[in-house]
Amino acid sequence: MKQFTQSQVLQARKRITPDIIKALIAVNNDVINNPVLVPEIGCATWNHYFFCPDHSVRLIWDRHSPGLHRCPIDHASFAGEPYDGAWWRWLNGLNAKACYELAVLWLLTNEPHYLNKVRDVLMQYAQYYPDYQEHGGIPYNGPGKANAQTLCEANCHTDFARGFDIIRTTLTAEEDQYIAERLLRSGAEFLMKHRCNQIHNHEVKISTAIGIIGAVLDDNVYLEFAINSQYGLRYQLEHALMPDGMWFEGSLHYHFYALQGFFTYEKMASGSDYSLLKTAYYPKMLSVPLTQLMPDMTLPKINDCVNGQEKLTHTDIYEYAWWYYGTPEYGQLLKQIYSQRPRNSIDALFYGKTLPSTSLLPPQETLHTAESGLTIIRNKPGRAICIKHTPYGGEHDHYDRLGLTVFNNGRALFPDPGTTGYGAPLHYGYYKNSFSHNTLCINGKNQAPANPYVVSYHEENGTVQLITEVEWKSTPLLPDSKTRVEWDEEAYKDVVFRRNITVKNDLLIDISTVDNPFDQEINTTYLINAEPPLAEYKKTLFPRVFVAKEVSLEVPVKLTWCAPDKFNLYCLSLSNSMLFLGKGPNNPSTSDLTYLTMRSKEKQVAHITVTDFSGEDDIQIKIENENLIVTVNNLTAHLIPLA
Repeated sequence: MKQFTQSQVLQARKRITPDIIKALIAVNNDVINNPVLVPEIGCATWNHYFFCPDHSVRLIWDRHSPGLHRCPIDHASFAGEPYDGAWWRWLNGLNAKACYELAVLWLLTNEPHYLNKVRDVLMQYAQYYPDYQEHGGIPYNGPGKANAQTLCEANCHTDFARGFDIIRTTLTAEEDQYIAERLLRSGAEFLMKHRCNQIHNHEVKISTAIGIIGAVLDDNVYLEFAINSQYGLRYQLEHALMPDGMWFEGSLHYHFYALQGFFTYEKMASGSDYSLLKTAYYPKMLSVPLTQLMPDMTLPKINDCVNGQEKLTHTDIYEYAWWYYGTPEYGQLLKQIYSQRPRNSIDALFYGKTLPSTSLLPPQETLHTAESGLTIIRNKPGRAICIKHTPYGGEHDHYDRLGLTVFNNGRALFPDPGTTGYGAPLHYGYYKNSFSHNTLCINGKNQAPANPYVVSYHEENGTVQLITEVEWKSTPLLPDSKTRVEWDEEAYKDVVFRRNITVKNDLLIDISTVDNPFDQEINTTYLINAEPPLAEYKKTLFPRVFVAKEVSLEVPVKLTWCAPDKFNLYCLSLSNSMLFLGKGPNNPSTSDLTYLTMRSKEKQVAHITVTDFSGEDDIQIKIENENLIVTVNNLTAHLIPLA
């Protein structure tokens, strides 16, 4: 066995408890308590299809209902494709996971039922896998055999190989060869054929599977391809990280998704010549998300992030990191995670070390990373003002350069809604779009790729000011990664968008200026995590976004919210602009967010939004001599040039 030493196995056997056994049984119940079911043909498709098209929530997966699927919100039923193929994809995932986790259960309990189940699953997949027909159709993703994309194929084979590694000594020579050749080698050869020449989380996971199969089968050809070839694991670390260690796709979910791939491989390769643990890359990847935490200890929902993926619960990564590197903040993070759940993971059994006495707390210091493109202003406990000025990150990016997310009193006040399953209509139809973010949207179209830059950044006497800019005059440098074109270059041609953010005490002053040479329709939006006012929302502003009223911004407009927190918001424009009050889907789309959108067609647009988080101060705003003057309780607090 390659993945655990004898001492680790003995340690895990001492630590195993009835509660841990029950937990592992519970998450594998569908495989343990039912006859082995393996598709005889390659009929599985994509798990992102298994979402309700109306509510953007995952459907209920029922082991005994492969042809009829229900929504958990209204219990509506769905049948046929794409739902049936997604049901089989889910089953493949459960079978693969059970191969690993039930193999661990057998290793720790010596219970033959778990061993037999793993052997039967592996033997049946080995029987059918070579004859599965290649199929796909997932945009910008390679094909699969058991599933419809190369990534899913890799994820399943990773767990097949890990389970095989654990039970291998119990197999007959014939069984060993049958599984190794027909399932593992067939899978590795298929994955090598379809790994793409790009930096991407998919290529990490694909190389992970090939590398693990190579380690288990002692095949250096597979290991060389997985680790040292162009676009292999080493190449990804060298070319796909931003200066601070953030994964280039700009999504914290995919940062950890890639890191899970790297560390799953390292648990098999540690101590070998093919391990990358001694490089400087992993510690940077492990530490950078901890600087980006929101006040509620979640990660920013920047770019593709399905609900729930913003939660930092990655014990499979940090148990191993705490064991190998011993960095205090990794142990403190685990301490924080386990304050809300039991420490009963497989990785805690095999790698768990004594945890520190203190838990990791939300960061209190302001974060500013000019090169990687993220600023999080933290001027009070429970508050985080996050400005996204990251370079374009490819397929999983959202079209919201200079996007804003604000937490106050520990909750998202001006949220980034994230997204839903990629096969659900609202993913491309709503959540990824420029208009559904706190940023600029022109003509209702998505921003074309561009790379923002910081004009200036200052912290002085309790005031933080960030000025950042993005322009669509020059051709941007794009990452070496495939993408799906969902933007409109013509709408943004020659536009320059500058955002001037000033924060002090309970004030957030946000000045958005736009050079609009072709008189396009300029929209700047605030999404507010508050129930929309009772009104008739008849006019369509954007797809699925409806307006109740509109007012001129010739004079400042004050809006007040009282629940769940009181705050005031002031809007003003230097140009001929209208303010629209509307509503659009929250995430999930079972409730609505309030929309505030300022719109203008002037060549020079200036949209000003001032937020008073206290909800109590007397705020006055006006423009004099091309300066914004903000007074607080009759005292001039800020004078900010608009030019």
